[in-house]
Amino acid sequence: MEVIVLAEKDKSALIIEDPTVEQTKLRRRAIVGQIILGALLIVFWELFSRIGWLDSYYWSSPSTIVRTGWTAIVHGNLLQDLAYTSGSTIIGFILGTAAGYLLGLTFWWSDLYSRIFEPYLIAFNAVPKLALAPVLVIMFGIGFDSKVVLAFLMTIIVAAIAAYSGVENVDKDLEKMLVSLGAKRHHVFMKVVVPTTIPWIVSILKINISLALAGTIVGEFISSRQGIGRMILYAGQVLDIDLVWVGVVVLSILSIVMYLGTVWLEHVLMKGRTPKS
Repeated sequence: MEVIVLAEKDKSALIIEDPTVEQTKLRRRAIVGQIILGALLIVFWELFSRIGWLDSYYWSSPSTIVRTGWTAIVHGNLLQDLAYTSGSTIIGFILGTAAGYLLGLTFWWSDLYSRIFEPYLIAFNAVPKLALAPVLVIMFGIGFDSKVVLAFLMTIIVAAIAAYSGVENVDKDLEKMLVSLGAKRHHVFMKVVVPTTIPWIVSILKINISLALAGTIVGEFISSRQGIGRMILYAGQVLDIDLVWVGVVVLSILSIVMYLGTVWLEHVLMKGRTPKS
């Protein structure tokens, strides 16, 4: 009887929870922890500003930032500036990532072509694109187009290198087998190369959205009639530190929203695929 009881205890001890359930619980706990941490930071920021541990002139306070932000929405152009910055960032991100992905895929078609252009791709990636911002603003004007071009240039090379890395990791034996079975090159490209490279391009989406936003903001700093970057620059010039903090907080929220958007996009593109080990 004692042996049976011990065996039952051992069986219950060996029960392993479903990994999907464990991941869901971990994700929920992480979200709760993030919310609690964020709330504590806001509370302590407000408290330290009120008791003088933080200089409210330089660091402002959450309550002051909210009031200033509301004033900027009601009596200013905060929403229009937000739409301007987010629009140029998203368009530049989409165009740059798509163009870079297509450019990287072209290297599969010819070894000679890839060998000729690979060093130039790497060299252009090393060029600080933000240093070209003044030239681009002069070329494309101080309007919306120059911000999109900056976001585009910040993302295209990163996407191209990611796609090229994916192309280099395509299973050569599988390619040869398909060709030996009568498959044409465009069949191999669509059925093997493109699916293989998708995880590589997906892996840089979060990087590219942040690069696109950085390019847009720098363009607005240099010269612009609209945008959150222009608002921050103007607020700094007139020493309105509270408005500067409004811009910083709005950009932080915008970056979080865009990050979550790329997470959703990754989910869509990787749906049904086996995660890369």
